Amino acid sequence: MIEMKIGEHVFEILLPGNTDIYRMKKARVIADPSCAIKKALENPVASQQLTSITKEKLKNNPDSKAVIVISDNTRPVPYKGEEGILWPVIEILLNSGIKKKNITILVATGTHRPVSEKELENMLDERVFQAGIRIKNHDCKDRENLVYLGKTTRGSEVYINKDYISADLKILTGLVESHFMAGASGGRKSICPGLIGEESTYVFHGAQMLSSNNVGNLILEDNPCHEEALEVAKMAGADFIINVTLDDEFRLTGVFAGDLEKAHLAAVERLKEYVAIPVQKQYDLVITHAGFVGINHYQAAKAAIAAEPLLKPDGKIVMAAITTDSEQVGSPLYRTILHLLKLFGAEKFKQLINSPDWVFVPEQWQVQMWAKVFSKIPQENFIYYSPLLPEADYKILPGTDGNIYLEERDRYRGRVELIAHFINNVVKHYMKKHNGNLDIAYLADGPYGVPYIN
Repeated sequence: MIEMKIGEHVFEILLPGNTDIYRMKKARVIADPSCAIKKALENPVASQQLTSITKEKLKNNPDSKAVIVISDNTRPVPYKGEEGILWPVIEILLNSGIKKKNITILVATGTHRPVSEKELENMLDERVFQAGIRIKNHDCKDRENLVYLGKTTRGSEVYINKDYISADLKILTGLVESHFMAGASGGRKSICPGLIGEESTYVFHGAQMLSSNNVGNLILEDNPCHEEALEVAKMAGADFIINVTLDDEFRLTGVFAGDLEKAHLAAVERLKEYVAIPVQKQYDLVITHAGFVGINHYQAAKAAIAAEPLLKPDGKIVMAAITTDSEQVGSPLYRTILHLLKLFGAEKFKQLINSPDWVFVPEQWQVQMWAKVFSKIPQENFIYYSPLLPEADYKILPGTDGNIYLEERDRYRGRVELIAHFINNVVKHYMKKHNGNLDIAYLADGPYGVPYIN
């Protein structure tokens, strides 16, 4: 019996005794988070203290405006409790003389939907609301609230949120975890794609850029997606960042404050110490889950990409997810492009989006990541199950509907506890089909652990 943890839910699953189980290394957890946050802010990486930066801004302009960029609800950034990084930053601003009315918390939604008021209340320290600090969602389609900064060397048209650009003091917050396109989240990603206009994604997440072999988890060197995001972030500017790393139970393992680039690199090095998983072979069946991030099918792509190195060419991925988002598949554009992948298959889909006649469609990038998986295995070899997903939605998804492995009375019932039955039944089915002669791997950390062939 093995535990599968998805967000706050824990399931007991039965796996054969010869299953290879891959986990991240146990990371050293910070015993006193409040002290670590204070220490990081007082001893920033390659930067003045935030207090000093703030006082310099106020010296030049006593009515200085500050913007604090936060992540949306797809990232488990600790913004409240003793591990919360948001209120200590606000306290420094207030104690340094920034007026409450001049502080804006800006949610870096990128191209995602806005975060609701209820979601914000669940995410953020209650003192933020008690203090009356203004909170605003970025809107990538609101041209009136975007500022044009010019072109990058690769040709991206850079449009950035006006509230951010107009602020005197620019602060970024975030989580550094592995990222299947940019190598790692955090740092520059708070700005690009967090605060860019929709038009700015055309090159940054274009088909040609994402076709690079250097686009992948934990890769920064020569990764065009990382380099483009960093160039855009430097054009927009950032005075200070505070990023964290977390373990598999979302506990602090590191706090990194200071310079946009150097503090972020320090966090990435810390992350690599425990999330990279060397493996020696490939498998017939890889069992995984979409983790906290897999609130919709769009985000579940991260878990599929993480599992891909473990797959034999005709292997199968078995993935469980808990899609709590209001858009359980993703946006209407994502659903449309995803259905094209299902209809055409991976190779024809990639030819289509790389064609000079193809007109870029926002969110095609995530479907292109799914196409990488389906270039290695047939679509039907991806078995996906979210108990909350309506039956109609499964019909547009590439892959096999995991409900077929449940008793008919249990299908599409919205019962989260059925995830254990789904996993157990799929494993039992294929063990029987192959007379027990099956190489099976279990990725215990889902999208967070990063296996690589050693």
